[in-house]
Amino acid sequence: MNFKEGVIIPIDKPYGITSFKALAHVRYLCTQANDGKVKIGHAGTLDPLATGVLILATGKMTKQIETLQTHTKEYTATLQLGATTPSYDMEHEVNENFPTEHITRELIDATLPQFVGDIEQIPPTYSAVKVDGKRAFDYRRKGKEITLKPKNIRIDEIEVLDFDAEKMQLSIRVVCGKGTYIRALARDLGRALNSGAYLTALRRTRVGDVRVEDCVNYDQFDAWLQQQTIEK
Repeated sequence: MNFKEGVIIPIDKPYGITSFKALAHVRYLCTQANDGKVKIGHAGTLDPLATGVLILATGKMTKQIETLQTHTKEYTATLQLGATTPSYDMEHEVNENFPTEHITRELIDATLPQFVGDIEQIPPTYSAVKVDGKRAFDYRRKGKEITLKPKNIRIDEIEVLDFDAEKMQLSIRVVCGKGTYIRALARDLGRALNSGAYLTALRRTRVGDVRVEDCVNYDQFDAWLQQQTIEK
């Protein structure tokens, strides 16, 4: 393992930390093991409340990051129907409730196909999308309202994994392309169902050919690293 020549290291990012913090932790451990600074970057940000595949690249392999970001991604997501939050996930408290009596599995199955294919999606305002050089979430956290432009994205597949009609919780599997926000999909699906929806759980299970089963456990990264042969 030569960090300068470049290594691709997929990790399973845990719940509650940013992709940047996960990257910084791994960089620190790799620098310690390498007895010198290690250049490292990640391909595709995961929200703090999301878990799963986060691909890291070191040294010369950081040039591959742009290509890695274009790879197809797969997620499993749990949505709470009948309510929304400002960020469309559990980072914020519920700010509005909606009727759900009319929502059935049949209605969900009939509604989901409109989100499959090449579609336009407006990113969540609580996101890292840049507006005039600043992150959108910076404006929102200062109490400022902003309007983001829709982006062209592709969703290849949406599969219902489970629907609890009593709790109004929907679990889905989504296969999609670069730039897709699953939080925005939850928002738009809620609206299409004449209700509301937000994410209660999100896990990225695949990026390209890399599955979450192939990833290094974040909490055991140090132990994994100590088992590797590192060329200095």
